[in-house]
Amino acid sequence: MSSALSRRLHDYRAGAFYARPELRVKTIDEAIAFVNTRGFAFFWPIKEMVLPSLWAAVAGDRPVADAHDDPGHITWGWKDSLLGQRKWYYAKVLRKKSTLISLDTAPYFYALSENFGSLEEDYLLQYEQGVLSADAKAIYEVLLREGPQHTVQLRRISGLNSSNSDYKFNRALLELESDFKVLPIGVAQAGAWRYSFICEIAARHYPKLPEQARAIGQAQARLHLAACYLRSVGAIRAQDVAKLFGWKAAVVNRALDQLAETGIAQRAIALPDLPGAWTLLRELM
Repeated sequence: MSSALSRRLHDYRAGAFYARPELRVKTIDEAIAFVNTRGFAFFWPIKEMVLPSLWAAVAGDRPVADAHDDPGHITWGWKDSLLGQRKWYYAKVLRKKSTLISLDTAPYFYALSENFGSLEEDYLLQYEQGVLSADAKAIYEVLLREGPQHTVQLRRISGLNSSNSDYKFNRALLELESDFKVLPIGVAQAGAWRYSFICEIAARHYPKLPEQARAIGQAQARLHLAACYLRSVGAIRAQDVAKLFGWKAAVVNRALDQLAETGIAQRAIALPDLPGAWTLLRELM
């Protein structure tokens, strides 16, 4: 990578990540605007994944602090206070980590999920096809039947509250969150720590989401999400896209080809001090 291009990419990412002090997020409204601008971001920085995070946008480019009174942890209060407020979509999605998604971008993710419009029937078909676990099905059916439940109650009703069921329950809940079936919509003072997420079916909390997603083809959804990713980080490799979204190589390469065809990006760029072939945001050329 030439020194000039290296500087441009570094400066671009500093701006997109709000890493410069003058860009830092200082209020909850600015946090919402940050997510809306980026399309999606991690809540915390994730090791080995280059993507904006709310933590870094507030606290700067530094590790997440262990101290509970660190000023950067204001993000935790913002996140909890906005659960259920429909200001963004929050769940463990990308890499099955806590992800913030703008409401404009959420339908593109939903269009790539295993949900096809019927919250009462889709999960049964997926279970019959072997793509939904029995534990996830049990949790989902509790929410479908009983309405929103905090996780302590949800474990009990779904039969996953034994002392050795922690892993099974958490794995099943993560399975549901990462496929846009379930999301947290609040916090209850329940459990040993008096802190328990209240869960709800995503399509019931966001009833317009299935209809919005229905009009989006899968190729269109992948192009949109790949473009959001590229605009956030400036340069991406095919393996980065596959790792972030969980897409197969063929659809990754098609999405990157489309980015080049639409003029957003330049493909097959060699960056000497970084391995691999890169797709570069054209404005950085």
